[in-house]
Amino acid sequence: MAEFDTIRTAAGARAAQIDEGLRAHMNKVYGTMSVGMLMTFAVAWAVGTSPALLSVFYNPVTGSPNILGWILMFAPLIMVFAFGAAINRLSAAGAQLFFYAFASVMGLSIAWIFQAFTGMSIAQVFLITSIAFAGLSLWGYTTKKDISGWGSFLIMGVIGLVIAMIVNIFLGSPAIMFAISVLGVLIFAGLTAYDTQNIKNTYLAHAAHGDQEWMGKAAIMGALSLYINFINMFMMLLSLFGNRE
Repeated sequence: MAEFDTIRTAAGARAAQIDEGLRAHMNKVYGTMSVGMLMTFAVAWAVGTSPALLSVFYNPVTGSPNILGWILMFAPLIMVFAFGAAINRLSAAGAQLFFYAFASVMGLSIAWIFQAFTGMSIAQVFLITSIAFAGLSLWGYTTKKDISGWGSFLIMGVIGLVIAMIVNIFLGSPAIMFAISVLGVLIFAGLTAYDTQNIKNTYLAHAAHGDQEWMGKAAIMGALSLYINFINMFMMLLSLFGNRE
């Protein structure tokens, strides 16, 4: 009986340690994401409210991107693929630095919104996105339902969105853009819940190994996933509900 009590006590202590580690891991994920978000919107505001800086990337008369603007438009996507390819060779500190560089480039790429939309509507849509994101992420973290099966379907949806957006750059169809925005909100809402649960389950699966370097990089990768979901939801909602200048 005493031996059983000892085993049960040890198991309880181990479970408590894992729970504490999971909370710390999720706090790092959300903290890193929040810092990246602040950097993105600080850069976007600084460039977007300065006609001189914005003209480096966009024609001040037509508002269309120049060569640098086109490069900037696709730079975040290229950086995401580069990050995935290089993550195993990066240290945790290197991965975090890469993430912050990515967040800054993303700020440059969305700076135009401060010329296209009113500041009040940007703030309102950001608040709506924040509330929706928090609710979806909390549900993904707490639900007992296994939503891992959503992954392949949602990734296929993202690929379809990217292709449709590239095609619509040349077509310029408002109807297609509306459809992309509606579907995009739904897809990235689903990805927010899915990625949150995946971050949690991945940590629980590897917690016993105690590899601090791996867990540090996993937190950065988790922050990047949630950050991308937030930014995309924000941009899609802004396209739908933002008041244009």
